[in-house]
Amino acid sequence: MNAGRRAWLLVLPAALFLLAFFAYPMLAGLDSSLRPSSHGYSLHNYVRFAATPELRDTVWTTFRLAVPATVLSLLLALPCAYFLRAPSRLQRFSTIVFLLPITFGSVLVADGMLSYFSNNGWFWQLASVLGVHARVALIHSFSSVLISLVIGGFPFAFLFLLSFLSGIDPNLERAAATLGAGPWRQFRFIVAPLLVPGLRMTAILVFVQCFTVFPSAVLLGIPAGATRVMSIAAAHAAFEDYDYSMGNAISVLMGLIQFAAVGLLLLSTRKAFRGSSAGFK
Repeated sequence: MNAGRRAWLLVLPAALFLLAFFAYPMLAGLDSSLRPSSHGYSLHNYVRFAATPELRDTVWTTFRLAVPATVLSLLLALPCAYFLRAPSRLQRFSTIVFLLPITFGSVLVADGMLSYFSNNGWFWQLASVLGVHARVALIHSFSSVLISLVIGGFPFAFLFLLSFLSGIDPNLERAAATLGAGPWRQFRFIVAPLLVPGLRMTAILVFVQCFTVFPSAVLLGIPAGATRVMSIAAAHAAFEDYDYSMGNAISVLMGLIQFAAVGLLLLSTRKAFRGSSAGFK
């Protein structure tokens, strides 16, 4: 058996899995969205979505949550990953701690936030001890959903950025230091350009995760108001109105919007450095 045939045999299980559990459901959902009735294909569901303010607004609400959550996750993860990029016990311990929200899951994180930020929770008790008595809504609000998305997005951003930063040859920074470059100039002119592709991919992955928010928006937000995102609208159409065709249409639109947003991000950073950053360690 030649090498090419062995390679195809290795790829075949993954290809069959994707066809069965991704491609077929996606095409079936698209077909259902274009058939609001048994009389044939039409764009009725998509026209209805565009003509209904309550449905159109879910797009803006979803972006208002996903974009800030992505930016905040990157801003918090980047300095942590940068200062922990060298292998050490602190790096291993910090990585374990930072990845805990992933192991807990979004539902358990939401449940913890409901207890922690409640009126009698630890957060407000500590605030009272410190003399802070003014209160803002940190549960069942837009901000609570945003916080939960950052908690969930930060571990992914940290893990991906740490892997990219660990791949940058430290000799490049040492060489710059011998020429008189300080830490800021090393980061700005050496690390940052090499990190752009990693930042781009990390931003894409975190954004897609945040854009499909559902449990946090329901448990921590106001699903009928300020945090009515596209996923909630799709679930409402499919499982409360029993309009599966409309639910599939909203899901298809979610995918198209994510695809467009990712495409714009890739185009906006297409001039970034694309060479190797490994060098000779």
